[in-house]
Amino acid sequence: DEIPAVVGIFSAFGLVFSISLFAWICCQRKSSKSSKTPPYKFVHVLKGVDIYPENLNSKKKFGADDKNEEKNKSAMPKDSLHLDLEKRDLNGNFPKTSPKIQSSPDLENLSPKHFAERKKDSVSPDSLKSTTSLSSEDKQDKLGTIFFSLEYNFEKKAFVVNIKEARGLPAMDEQSMTSDPYIKMTILPEKKHKVKTRVLRKTLDPAFDETFTFYGIPYSQIQDLTLHFMILSFDRFSRDDVIGEVLIPLAGIELSEGRLLMDREIIKRNVRKSSGRGELLVSLCYQSTTNTLTVVVLKARHLPKSDVSGLSDPYVKVNLYHAKKRISKKKTHVKKCTPNAVFNELFVFDIPCESLDDISIEFLVLDSDRGSRNEIIGRLTLGSSAEGTGGEHWKEICEYPRRQIAKWHMLCDG
Repeated sequence: DEIPAVVGIFSAFGLVFSISLFAWICCQRKSSKSSKTPPYKFVHVLKGVDIYPENLNSKKKFGADDKNEEKNKSAMPKDSLHLDLEKRDLNGNFPKTSPKIQSSPDLENLSPKHFAERKKDSVSPDSLKSTTSLSSEDKQDKLGTIFFSLEYNFEKKAFVVNIKEARGLPAMDEQSMTSDPYIKMTILPEKKHKVKTRVLRKTLDPAFDETFTFYGIPYSQIQDLTLHFMILSFDRFSRDDVIGEVLIPLAGIELSEGRLLMDREIIKRNVRKSSGRGELLVSLCYQSTTNTLTVVVLKARHLPKSDVSGLSDPYVKVNLYHAKKRISKKKTHVKKCTPNAVFNELFVFDIPCESLDDISIEFLVLDSDRGSRNEIIGRLTLGSSAEGTGGEHWKEICEYPRRQIAKWHMLCDG
C-alpha cells in the first residue's frame, strides 16, 4: 500500500514541475518577442520611411525618451528628410496643425543645392506659411502642392521616384468638406510605366511616402522623359474627381549627384480642346436569311488628345441593343499611341427577330489606361431612331440586305 502512495506523490510533484517549466519557457519567449525590434524590411515596406539600419539600434527605433529623440534630431544631417512615425495617425497621415507647424523645419533647412532645378512655378515651404493671408478667391484657385524626390540607381540601372506628400488639396466632397486623394503617375511620352499610390481617406494633406522603381531605363534617356502626376479623389459611386495635374520635364535635371528633392504647385487639368471627337469607319451587313448582323470596325482617325502626351491608346467597344436592352457586346484590340488607328476586326451578332426596327448598335471609342478607368473618347450609335449619318447608314443596311456597306461617322461626346 505504501508503494502506490509514494509513486502517486512523485507523479504529482513531476506534473507540477513540468507545468511550471512549460509556463516559464512561454513567458521567456513572450518577453523576448515583445522586446524584439521589427525587422528593417517590414518597417520600410509598411511606412515607406527612408531609414537605414546602421544608424539605428533597438533602443532608438521605437519608444525612445525625449532626450534620445532630441539627440537623434541634432545628429541627423540637414539635407535629409525625416518623417516622425510617432506623429502619424492610424491612416499614416500627419495631424493637421497650424501653418507654422505644417511646414516642417527639416524642409526649411534643406540646402539650396537640392532645389537648384526648381522652376518659378515651384512652391517653397515658406510660401505655405502665408496661405492664411490669401483672399478667399486666391484660395479657390490654389489646388495644393506635391512633394516628391527623384533618384537614379546606376548599379541597377533604375529610375526611382518617391511621392512623399501633398499639401493644401481642395475638398472635393462638399458634405464632409474633405477628399480621398491618391496620385496616378505616368512616364511620358511612351506611357509604358503607369503607377498609382494608395487612397488616403478624408484628408487634405496626404502623406503617401511611396517609392516606385522603374528598371531598364538608361540614364541617357532620362533627359527625354516627362513625369505626369494626376491628383485625384476617390469616389465610390461615380467616376473619381480630378483635382489637378503636374507635368515635370526631366530635361536639364541632373541626377548624377544623388537624390533630388522637389515640389511643384498643382494646376488645373489641361482639358483637351477639339472641334470633334474624331471619326470612325465601320462596315455593316445584314443577312436576312440567317438573321445575323456582320459588323466590321475598320479605322479611326483624328482622335483627340487623351492626355498631355498627345497620344491615345484607343480601342472600340461594340454593344448590340434590342428594345433598349443590351443583348451582346464585343471589343477590339488596343492600338498603342496613335490618333489614327487601324482595327480591321469583324464581329457577327445574332438578331433575335426578323425586323431591325428594335435593333440598335453602339460604338464606344475608349482610351486604354491600366492605372484607372478607361476614358470614353467618343460615341456612335446606329439604328432606326438614330440621327444624322447613323440613321442613314442603318436605313441603307435595311434596304440592301446581304450587302456590306461602309461609311465614315463623326463621333459625338461620350
